[in-house]
Amino acid sequence: MNSMATPGVGLAVLCVVLVGAAAAVYWVAQLGPVRVAPLAAARAVIQLAAVALILAAALAALWSSILVLVLMFGAAVFTAAQRAQAGRSAAWLTVSIGAGSVATLLPMLVSGVVPLQGVAIVPIGGIILGGTMTATSLAARRALDTLTERFGEVEAALSLGFLERDARMEIIRTTATDALLPGVDQTRTVGLVTLPGAFVGVLVASGSAAHAAAVQVLVLLGLLLAQSCAVAVTIELVATGRVHRQVSRHR
Repeated sequence: MNSMATPGVGLAVLCVVLVGAAAAVYWVAQLGPVRVAPLAAARAVIQLAAVALILAAALAALWSSILVLVLMFGAAVFTAAQRAQAGRSAAWLTVSIGAGSVATLLPMLVSGVVPLQGVAIVPIGGIILGGTMTATSLAARRALDTLTERFGEVEAALSLGFLERDARMEIIRTTATDALLPGVDQTRTVGLVTLPGAFVGVLVASGSAAHAAAVQVLVLLGLLLAQSCAVAVTIELVATGRVHRQVSRHR
């Protein structure tokens, strides 16, 4: 089977043409500065080249693969904390992302379905971490925004005798559904609307549609569990006040 997108002159020329066409559309339609597309493309090439070199070395040994996952985990926590806009308290989101990731990756590895090899755990772990990070940051931000916007309702619930945790949970519980919706929709529409990256990657590498489908099902169902756990922990952290924003009571 012929490989797809083999590095070479043909690929380089096609990429230049695609970027040039994108820049031309920017210019003709006045979508913004023409340099946006070329600069984004150059950054993508540099970043992916660096990642490819790092992974080529890291995947050679299990310990270095685990180190890559640890770095990914740190980046995921940092990104989620930044998006949540909760100051230092956002460090608690480490628990959310950790809970979701461990709940999913541990049974995958213990069962032997995902072999304890760098070439397997890095891509699967990276996908799980990425999805968990997105759900966590979305859940935290939506919950905190809701508490800010509906602060009076929390006060009213407290005046009725609710515990502080319960009063907050009554207000933010629905935000969990919003945070989980992208992942649920992705699972519902897979194969009908989109072909996710894991499916395409395995299909191109192995040529087996059945193998690609099996890997994609594993990833999607793993994401459902990871995101559900992460969001559940996140709204609990917000409800108990561990993840919070400084909100003035006199507005």
